[in-house]
Parts: sequence; C-alpha cells; structure tokens
Amino acid sequence: MDALKFVVLDEEDLEVTSTHLQDAVLKVSDILWRPQEKRFVVALNRFDWEGAQGAEPEYRRRRTALRFERVLSCKCRQMNPADKDEVLNLLAVEFSETEAPSGVVTLTFSGGATMRLDVECLEAELADLGPSWTTATCPCHAELEKPAAKRSRS
Repeated sequence: MDALKFVVLDEEDLEVTSTHLQDAVLKVSDILWRPQEKRFVVALNRFDWEGAQGAEPEYRRRRTALRFERVLSCKCRQMNPADKDEVLNLLAVEFSETEAPSGVVTLTFSGGATMRLDVECLEAELADLGPSWTTATCPCHAELEKPAAKRSRS
C-alpha cells in the first residue's frame, strides 16, 4: 500500500479523493473545524480498496488526513458534535458549485449523517499519515433489489 498525497483543486480531483476515502471510518472527535482559519480537517482510517481487489486480497487501513481550506461555514446533520465517541463511516465527498468558484462540499456518511462545508473555492489535500495495518474484514455494501413492477392489463 503506497502512501497517498493528493491536492484537490477541482471536482475531478475530489471524485478521485472520494473514491479512495469510501468506507473510511472516524470518530466525531477526529473532526476539527477552525473557523478563524477557514480550515476544516478530519482524520480518518482509510480502507485500501486497491489492495482488496487483487488475486490474493489483503485488507488494510491507514490513518489519513483530509483538509479543506477557505471554508466559510460548517454544518452537520444527523450527528451529535458532543458525542465525541460516535463512529462514522464515510461514503462519499462531493462538490456542488454555487457561484463560481464557490460552492458546497458535502461529506455523506452511512446512516444519513452529513456535513456541509460552504467554501470560497475548492482547495483541499488528502495525505496518508503513517503506516498501514491489516484488518480482518472488507466493507460490504448490500445490493438493494428493487421488486419488479407489477403491470396490470385492462
């Protein structure tokens, strides 16, 4: 597992970053919002999806930091900032432009929790912080089957 370090300056960069962060886990205490510095930082335990795809899959995680600059506001939904031990599972990080170059970064977690960052522009960095470690399991996303639509004949 090679250490990752990305600079994020556009939506395409963020899509790559989001892919690498899918199923990263963190505690609420790992989230740092510094309004005076317009900075948002989160430390995560990133799952190595590349290593899990090989002929002999190896399940590993690595401590990683995701930092956003030029953040004007930070809002959370369906999570309690006071519950520092609450564990969150990150599903995606997305950007929606509002008035170029500003926009909204949304961090979506399993169970419906979200964080919304209003940003002046998209400026972020993802960096692995240390060595990886093995984990016993691979995150699994159950496929939801949609029942076939019933058609009535008249």
